[in-house]
Amino acid sequence: MTGGEAGGLGADAGAADQDAGGEAGTASGGDGRERARGPTVRLRPLAGAYAVSRLAADAPFPAWADGAGFVSVSRTSAELSVVCLATRVPAGVRSDDGWRCLELCGPFAFDETGIVASVVAPLSAGGLGVFVVSTFDGDHLMVKAESFDRAWALLLAAGHGVAD
Repeated sequence: MTGGEAGGLGADAGAADQDAGGEAGTASGGDGRERARGPTVRLRPLAGAYAVSRLAADAPFPAWADGAGFVSVSRTSAELSVVCLATRVPAGVRSDDGWRCLELCGPFAFDETGIVASVVAPLSAGGLGVFVVSTFDGDHLMVKAESFDRAWALLLAAGHGVAD
């Protein structure tokens, strides 16, 4: 999540969906469909299939991960997590592949709230799981490839747009 959402998705989602009366609500999109309140985000589908890999916490940053496409490497006390194009992941690496990546086109200010919540909410309501990675300027949302068309339709119906 972006810096402004570090307090947690649940609290942020509730705040983004409050109307003037203090109740959660939706807004009409003018075409008869209900749309979630909150920020609208321009989305850009990235080419290729992605994988999320797990290495030991003390593993060095893998050179194989770097290259074209979205790449993220995160270290915690328990693991080194790598997101990159699936074609770069060597055999034998613990990995979950078959992800598609959507770029949430920023930049977003660190104090701007509701960005990730507005995109995750319609997918969650539609029963789709997601994996989100944030960068300094924006966010990247991953959905399983077999759910991508459904996810895209849900996001457009929620009022989000396609980036140029």
